[in-house]
Amino acid sequence: MKKLQIYIVYGAILFLAACAGKNLNTPPPPPSLPVIKINSGSATTWLEYPTAIEGATNVEIRPQVSGYLEKIYVEEGAYVAQGQPLFRINSKEYNEFSNGASASVQAAKAAVEKAQVEYDRLKPLVDNKVIAEVQLKTAKASLDAAKAAQAQAVSSKGSADITVGYTLITAPVSGYIGHIPFKQGSLIGKGEVLPLTVLSEVNNVHAYFSMSEADFLSFISKYEGKSTEEKIKNIPAVELQLPDNTIYNTKGKIELVQGQFDRSSGTISFRAVFPNAEKLLRSGITGKIRIPSLHQDQMMVPQESTYELQDKIFVFTLGDSNKVASKQISVSGKSGNNYLVSKGLVSGDRIVYSGIQRLRDGSVITPQNMSADSVLQASLLK
Repeated sequence: MKKLQIYIVYGAILFLAACAGKNLNTPPPPPSLPVIKINSGSATTWLEYPTAIEGATNVEIRPQVSGYLEKIYVEEGAYVAQGQPLFRINSKEYNEFSNGASASVQAAKAAVEKAQVEYDRLKPLVDNKVIAEVQLKTAKASLDAAKAAQAQAVSSKGSADITVGYTLITAPVSGYIGHIPFKQGSLIGKGEVLPLTVLSEVNNVHAYFSMSEADFLSFISKYEGKSTEEKIKNIPAVELQLPDNTIYNTKGKIELVQGQFDRSSGTISFRAVFPNAEKLLRSGITGKIRIPSLHQDQMMVPQESTYELQDKIFVFTLGDSNKVASKQISVSGKSGNNYLVSKGLVSGDRIVYSGIQRLRDGSVITPQNMSADSVLQASLLK
């Protein structure tokens, strides 16, 4: 009986071992991986260039007369309207010049009246041949001289008044006040190296950027036109990417290209104009100019579906019997998270969307078909 029990236990062990061996030899099921179909469509790519923003008008505010800076009406960074007072220079000396000029005008006016009276007195006497005509000519010359002196006095008065006007400096355009290097009480004059401030008109702003010779020739050849000016007019509206990587809410237009290349850097400069109604953009802000380029009948492949090997890009295509095969693709550009494929795939090919890290040529998978909408939603969640 004891031997029988031993045999039964031994047999059970052998049976379990045989079952375990069978489980170890059973291959695992094929991995279940998402698969997408590649179709042709339109896509937009972007050329990006670093840019610096400047106000459409940057006006250096400089004194036109010398004197002590008596009053500063504005703060640095403040927005001012055209005609608003900015600075006042002590005007006492210039007011005295104006008062003296006024006195000279009155004296000249009196001299003209006196000469006119003398001329009017002598004229009938000459007409009646009571006195010689030469006396009338002399009186006429004196009258003309008095009138000339009066005109000169009036001109001097106008010049003095203009000088007085220079003591109050107003904003020539609306915009933002820059740095003010002088303080109230400083002695300033026309020969100052530094301006009183720089006033930036930012209703429109200019974004400056540069291209190399090769980029310029390739870029400009894409647009229709007999001349560079005509081609520039056909460039579509451009975007401005701000330092926080957000896109400015209004598109701009490239309107000017520098006439020649910079010999030292080998680049040529462009300027794009952006409306700035909300006054968000200020002079000195940096960012990127993004120039769109529309591509028709292009196949797009998610970058997640590719892998690189020796500077070449590959995907796994799905073939018969759910076997995958690696295939090299040629990339002509990027659009968002997608590659634009010029060679290697045809419309209708199916590729493995994700989970390709452990795949090899000939691997069998269980495909899980994904729609284009599902792929788009997946990319937005990342």
